[in-house]
Amino acid sequence: MNHSDRIRRMNSAVMTGLTALCTLLAVGALLIILSYIAWQGIGSLSFQFLTDSPRPVGEGGGIGNAILGSLVLLLLSSVIGLPLGICVGVYLSEVGRGRVGNVVRFIVDTLTGIPSIVTGVFVYAVLVLPMRHFSAFAGGVALALIMVPIVARTTEEMLKLVPHSLREGALALGAPQWRVTLGVVIPAAAPGIATGAMLAIARVSGETAPLLFTAFGSRFFPTSLNEPIASLTVQIYNYAISPYDEWHAQAWAATLVLMTLVLGINIMVRFLTRKKF
Repeated sequence: MNHSDRIRRMNSAVMTGLTALCTLLAVGALLIILSYIAWQGIGSLSFQFLTDSPRPVGEGGGIGNAILGSLVLLLLSSVIGLPLGICVGVYLSEVGRGRVGNVVRFIVDTLTGIPSIVTGVFVYAVLVLPMRHFSAFAGGVALALIMVPIVARTTEEMLKLVPHSLREGALALGAPQWRVTLGVVIPAAAPGIATGAMLAIARVSGETAPLLFTAFGSRFFPTSLNEPIASLTVQIYNYAISPYDEWHAQAWAATLVLMTLVLGINIMVRFLTRKKF
């Protein structure tokens, strides 16, 4: 083995060790955070806590309304944001060329960097003020606007990874462009698109600021999309800033439930999009 080979192997070993160390640090930090949340919150978990609505201090209560409200908001935002984001991503990848495509791409990139509280204020001005009340619908729209650029950019990148030979083969068989996109390109990139959707859902599931301006919060179980609705993030925020130790403990337990919800979404999407051999 000559000198250059030894140096190359040494550099490779050093870089491999550094990447392994960085991975261990990232995973270790995540495990520490999750373990601390579990340690603080597991003592307050009970069936009553998960199904009951909030009550005055000293009377127990729970987060059942907030769990249901968060699920409603995630479902509503997904129905609005995921199809729109996927369509924008398909346009940017398969159709968007030239000046128009560059403008759309620039707008999507700009929306990605906008603080979520700005989105909340925008929806507050456009929907809440004209309607003269907070609502679950306004909260779902605010979360959907946050999801759209994330899904759009992820969808675009995943579609670009599909080999051009698949497109050329389908076109050579006489299929029109729209049929190639819907029947060949999108199915081939479906796992990546689903992963992008999962990331978007996980991102908005932890948002608080937009919901303070739109959905606001409620101490009751939701009965309509046209009224204020509770959410886990807002309830955690309200309990965390309160002066009561009982509510602090419930805030930790609600945080643990929220983390479990996000983990459940990840596992479900991975299961549904796994490759079958």
